[in-house]
Amino acid sequence: MSETVLAGVAVQNLSYSVDKLYTYVVGPNFADTLQVGCRVMVPFGRGNRWYQGIVLSLSRGPREAYMKEIAAVLDQAPLLDVKTLSLAKYIKERTFCPLFDAVRVMFPPGINLKTKVAYAVKQLPQPETEPQLTADQRQVLQYLSHRKGYVKQSVIFSDLGFDATSDVLDRLYKAGYLLRDYDAIRAVGDAAVRMIRMTDDYLSEGSLENCPEKLTPKQKTVAEELQRCGACSIKELCYFTGVTEVVLKALVKKGVAVTFEQEVFRKPYDRKATEAEAIALTAEQQAAYEGLLAQSRQGGGAALLYGVTGSGKTQVYLKLIDAILPTGKGVLVMVPEISLTPQTLNLFYSRYGDKVAVFHSALSQGERLDEWKRVKQGKAQIVVGTRSAVFAPFSELGLIIMDEEQEHTYQSEQSPRYHARDIAKFRCVQDKALLVLASATPSFESYTAALAGRYAYYELTHRYGAAGLPQVSLVDLCKERRNGNTTQISKELYQSLASNLEEGRQSILLLNRRGYQTFAECTACGEVVTCPNCSISLTYHRANRRLMCHYCGYSVPFTKRCSSCGEDAVRYTGSGTQKVEEELQELFPQARLLRMDTDTTMQKYAYDEKWNAFKEGRYDIMIGTQMVAKGLDFENVTLVGVLNADKELFQDDYKSTERTFDLITQVVGRAGRGQYPGKALIQTLNPQNDVILLAAKQDYKAFYQSEIAIRQAMAYPPYCTLVSALFQGKNEDYVKEAAAYFLTLLKEAAGTEFADVKLIALGPMEDRVLKLNGKYRYRILIKCKNNRRFRELLAGLLPRFARAKEGHGTQVVISVET
Repeated sequence: MSETVLAGVAVQNLSYSVDKLYTYVVGPNFADTLQVGCRVMVPFGRGNRWYQGIVLSLSRGPREAYMKEIAAVLDQAPLLDVKTLSLAKYIKERTFCPLFDAVRVMFPPGINLKTKVAYAVKQLPQPETEPQLTADQRQVLQYLSHRKGYVKQSVIFSDLGFDATSDVLDRLYKAGYLLRDYDAIRAVGDAAVRMIRMTDDYLSEGSLENCPEKLTPKQKTVAEELQRCGACSIKELCYFTGVTEVVLKALVKKGVAVTFEQEVFRKPYDRKATEAEAIALTAEQQAAYEGLLAQSRQGGGAALLYGVTGSGKTQVYLKLIDAILPTGKGVLVMVPEISLTPQTLNLFYSRYGDKVAVFHSALSQGERLDEWKRVKQGKAQIVVGTRSAVFAPFSELGLIIMDEEQEHTYQSEQSPRYHARDIAKFRCVQDKALLVLASATPSFESYTAALAGRYAYYELTHRYGAAGLPQVSLVDLCKERRNGNTTQISKELYQSLASNLEEGRQSILLLNRRGYQTFAECTACGEVVTCPNCSISLTYHRANRRLMCHYCGYSVPFTKRCSSCGEDAVRYTGSGTQKVEEELQELFPQARLLRMDTDTTMQKYAYDEKWNAFKEGRYDIMIGTQMVAKGLDFENVTLVGVLNADKELFQDDYKSTERTFDLITQVVGRAGRGQYPGKALIQTLNPQNDVILLAAKQDYKAFYQSEIAIRQAMAYPPYCTLVSALFQGKNEDYVKEAAAYFLTLLKEAAGTEFADVKLIALGPMEDRVLKLNGKYRYRILIKCKNNRRFRELLAGLLPRFARAKEGHGTQVVISVET
């Protein structure tokens, strides 16, 4: 049997249970050009519908009867290289996602394809079979019989008034009456500008005299300008010479000039570097810098840079980047939230200019694609961005900095459910680069690794320059309530805000809850106003006078009438950022207020504009959610108020205390970062709580020592890996049964073939939000050591569960916390 070229293809939209490399025949049209890392379109399944895939292997072998041919090749050159593909395999193994998902997350933004399906008539029904067709089917056939070629499905449905969920076309195709075709279209095209230049015969000065056709004065003016400047955009040439495009077209027709398209990059920010100031480091900073630089030159690895808020970690970063850039290697600077990007970008653009590219989700797809291409082509050496920036296409990395490395936003909540820290470590090992994890409140996992010597450790214990840590006081909200104060602003905070306003200083207030009022209940029947899709109460937003679900987006108009009993007795309680803003307006009518939450930052560049306005002193008080708590540096902010320090403290999550300490410590650290002393007030119902007391003292080490003992006793990370298996479906009973069945399979495997794998399984239990987007959710928690044997156990268990009848109708989602 003769051999042919065979491709191993990872196919899109497959579940984990059937995910594998599928073998396709590479036809003679593609055999000489197809490469590993290129995307293809392949027929898949019984209907041979086209799906996107990516080639991960090429070989030669006999063609088997079951093998199908690749339908189309989408890339002339590989999108991904060997290093990137090895990273994809690592992601699949560690996150239990389909292989295509692991590859897709590294695709250039906007390069993904939309598949368009179109139909044409293959044959019309015979008179004796036509009565067997439905009226809709006959209408479709009649319509297509009068159209030439293929017609898009969307056009057919629109013209005939069919619902988008109709299967009439699919049924006609399966019956043999229609032909079906698929077309793949890129979501975002390349940006290009129309250019014009002289042809080779007329490049030199004086050559126009030999032109066989006489030029008009305008044509000659344009031609001489082109001889002087070379290639020029058509738009600019018309502007500077005062002619229309008709003149340029005449030159092209006479063979004097030629037009072409030149790719341009859509830049989200176009800022030039100013003269870089020399960085003066303190003795502590210098020691950290020298240690990190030496580590970088000796093969990289991971390091933790722990420093109190305002200690000048950024100065150490910049000095380190200055040393890495001459090597030609890439530098990646990661921040946990889009809200932190503007200030970081301003700093980096002013110092490094066009060497900087930015990656985050607030950019348009075209801007993200072009920033990706600038990095890929070596036109940008520094990337600043959020979680997805960890996949920036540097050919070789020299340095990755993860600022505020403890933040949960570095963990992806969609497939693949990776943690950016793990990807960063993998890439640094590949390139022998340095990974710097930095924070004033590092994650317990990173701090434990540093203490154990697995990470290098550097510490900054003092604030940079003359700034000192703020003076922190606790305010007992129980006393405030007993004294009749029902607002979110305590008496002490009111006085401090008033004093700050008089002195011309700025204040930041944190309330990690958006909306106006957060709870609605009928006082007649006790019914709580909840979302019909999620088991969560609706939040009242006064700005649009609607009750909204912050999980699925469901909303209804504001009302006091109860939907259960019909009485006008719905009472609204609780406070969000909108209500606090209103209270502040009443208390300080002269104050200029800025609210920062997801409701006020929906517009593109909203963060940039609002942060800059606050920095320029156009606002006196900023009230916001957690986006105001971290990474911000405003010299004139001397007062910070935490309005409710208890919100996160008592959630059923082993990390609730860590998150509370982190949030309080970080927001308190926004005060007094300049020449003026800072003050912070923490309002709490539990002023004697150890976590809040230690956060007030900014004593991370004492908090770590008290909390780590509990983690060790309860076998929680960092003393184990915590794996969550989330089961979700529309029928609650089926979901509960499926979760119980999965636990049975887990026990069987752990007791037989994988008896050497030590684990603790808890559950099944209701998820914190039992119902989300119409699906019920139950969870099993597995405490284990995330080694190869455990991953083999789970990788084998998931397909078994999916094939069993107990698993039908239930989706299982695996999340690994390391």
